[in-house]
This record gives sequence, structure tokens and C-alpha cells, in this order.
Amino acid sequence: MSLSLRFLSAKLFLYLCLTLFQHHVTFSASNPTGLTLRAVLDDSPNSPLYLIENMTIAERIERFIQVTNAKDNYLNLNARVGPDKSNSLSRVVMTRDGLFYSVWLLIGSQGQEVKLLMDTGGGLTWTQCQPCLNCFPQNLPIYDSTASTTYSTLSCDHPLCQVEGSLYTCVDDLCIYVHNYHGGLYTRGVASLETFYFPMDPSTALTFNNLVFGCSRDSRNAVFQDTELSGIFGMNMMPDSLISQLSSYTNSRFSYCLVPFPDLIPHTLVLRFGDDIPLLPPERVKTTMFVHAPYLYNYYVNLVTISFLNDRLGFPPSQFQLREDGLGGCFVDSGYLLTAIEDNYVGGVNAYDVLMDLFTAYYESNNLRRTTDPSGLDMCFERPNDFNNFANLTFHFDGEADYFVPPQHLHIFQQDHFCVAITRGRYATVLGAWQQQNKRMLYDVGLDRLQFADENCAND
Repeated sequence: MSLSLRFLSAKLFLYLCLTLFQHHVTFSASNPTGLTLRAVLDDSPNSPLYLIENMTIAERIERFIQVTNAKDNYLNLNARVGPDKSNSLSRVVMTRDGLFYSVWLLIGSQGQEVKLLMDTGGGLTWTQCQPCLNCFPQNLPIYDSTASTTYSTLSCDHPLCQVEGSLYTCVDDLCIYVHNYHGGLYTRGVASLETFYFPMDPSTALTFNNLVFGCSRDSRNAVFQDTELSGIFGMNMMPDSLISQLSSYTNSRFSYCLVPFPDLIPHTLVLRFGDDIPLLPPERVKTTMFVHAPYLYNYYVNLVTISFLNDRLGFPPSQFQLREDGLGGCFVDSGYLLTAIEDNYVGGVNAYDVLMDLFTAYYESNNLRRTTDPSGLDMCFERPNDFNNFANLTFHFDGEADYFVPPQHLHIFQQDHFCVAITRGRYATVLGAWQQQNKRMLYDVGLDRLQFADENCAND
């Protein structure tokens, strides 16, 4: 099948699934197009999961980098409330677990407490379920589907279970999914329907009925085992993601603003949806359109080229474009801690090597000496006390959307040395969370665009 026909089939499949979801999902609220989730850094004293208060900045950053390889992004709802089907819509209280973001919610007729790692690069939302054949240890009780009167399994006739080569297949009249993640996480279970409750305040909760999720009977290699977390909260453009399923209630829009990682932050962060997203200042906002390809549902954008120290580099037009084999391209994903530049050769040019050579030449011309760092980053230098002339980058996206990365968000600074906060991209270029600090990021799936603006995220 040609690339264009495959793309048309994928778009038709997505439209069909979304249409079915929007007619099937029901919601209790008075204003179904706005939602705000609040978050507090877990390395802030306000977090109940404040486990790394004795770590130095360097130790915390090293831990962040180790987590990058697992590629998961998390938000943690921490309010302790029971399900309430009142028709009022307000803001949902959340916390952030320091290294990750995780969502806290209640599911099923019993209001079972569940915490899920929020992954903007993931599709299916899933949690471990009883009866469980092989589940990793978790500190909260495992959700028991047999105890919920609102639980049901997805029919094998559902479009999700009808697409050849997808996560889903029909086995013994059950729609079974299997998903392997980067980093080794594995889940296998039953595609199911359930009621989700999102706490807003101590007395009310948002109620969504008949959401598709994965009831995982076999879960392995979770970096979050032995914690309260039990699965994944998917936020990409897959038809089974929560963003897609709830699109009619959020206008298919969500936004966040990441406060700088090294800071100890006693105030909240906010993940916003729909009408609760603030208007971006027209004079500061930049807009670039999403790029689509068959069976790729991450937030890809067209990266034209990169500037180093304000000098535009002469990469060929094809350097960062998606290729027909699904490799290449550039996507935005806060699930990656550090930006990754693809290190495959395209037209004889390796973009990662080009950038690293420029950093090397620049800092060695300033008489700085190379050193190593426990994080394993490739490019680190000793830092003299009187040196402050650090490099910057600009990512030039289509639509004249220039994304400036200042020195403080391009490097990781230790007491006596610093490292360039860029890693090798094995199959694509990824704009990661470190380079999204103090940026208002707005994913507008309905209008097929990404918007961003510089912002002091501490004021969000």
C-alpha cells in the first residue's frame, strides 16, 4: 500500500474511532470544555512524596537523566476525595512526583484509587488489574475489575480490535492488547470500558463513563514498581488515548508550563485543558503545524534547521524530515527529559555530530577542558569560576516559529563543571522537557498546531 493510501486509511480509522468514542463517553459537568489539573513538584516540601530533599542539585539531575531512558512523563493527583457526580466543573488538584508526572484518579463503581504515569508520547491508558497473572508490586491495592459494576470488556467488533497490526487482537472472544515501551516496560491485558473519576476539590469529582482503558493482567519491567503507581495515562494522538477520547470535552487542547527543574518549588504547576488554557500574548506566541504520517501519533513538527550561537546552520532540507520508513523527523515530548538530536546519517550528514563538534570547538576556543560526568552525557567541560559565556541554540520550526533555548536550559550545571543537555537520538529528534522550561506549551490537536511562548512558569 502506498504511503498516501496508508495515511488516508489511518486518518479514516482515527475518525471512526473518535466518532464512536464521543458518542459512547458521557461526562458529568456544567462546562464540558475546560479542565485544569494542578501539580506540585515532589522535590518541593509541599509534596507528600518528598523523597529527595537531601539530594544535591547534581544528584537530582543525575537521577533525572537516568529516568530519561525509560521515556515516561508523569503527573500525580494527590487529593483524597470520593467520587461525586455533581454537575459542577472546576479545577482538579494535582501534584508532581519530581522525576515524573502522574495522575491520581478513582475508577469503577467502588471508587478504586489509582495512580498512573502521564505519558504525552503514549496512547492507551492502562492499570494493573485483578485477577492478575503477573503484576509488578505496587503500594496501592490493585484495581479489581470483578468488584466494579461499571466495568465491561471491549467487544471484538469494536474498531480498535479490527485493525491488523495494531496493539489489539481478538483472542477467545476478548479484545486483547500487548504493548512494549522504550525502556523495557511491557503490558498485556484486556481492552475494557470503565468509569473514571477525576477529583476537583474535597467534595466533587469529574465523572467520565465508558472510557476505553487497558486492564493489565501481565505487567513487567516497570521503573515505577514498588510505588503507588500502577500504569500509564496516555496523552498522544492515538484514538485510544485520553486526549482523543475526551476531545469533545476539552476542545482537543492541553497546555503546560514547566518551572525550571533544579528549583525547589513550593507552589503548584498546572496542566490545563480546553477553555481553561490562558490566551497567549499575540506578540510573543509562535505557531507551527503538526506533521502527520501513517501510524505515528506523537506530536511531530517540521524542524527546518538549527542555529548555534545565532548562526543558522546549513543543514539540508531533508535533515529533520520524517522518512518513509518512519524514522527521522522531530517531535515534542515532555516524557523525554533531555532533547535528543538524531545521530543517523541523512544525505551524508550526522546532525548530532555536527552540533557536538560545534560545542567542542566553541568551548575549547575558550580554553575549557573536557571532563566526564556520572550521568554519561557526551559533552562536559570543567567550569572556571569566571566563565559565563555559554552557548545557546535556536530551533527553527516551520512557519517562522523560532524556539530559542537560553544557556541555562541548554546545559546542566554542576559545582565544578557543566554538560551540554543533549543526547543521541537513535531514530528521531525530540524536543525534551529540559529545553521546555519556562515555555508555555499549547498542544492544539483540533487546529493541528503547536503554540509556544516564553513565560515565567512560576507565575502559572
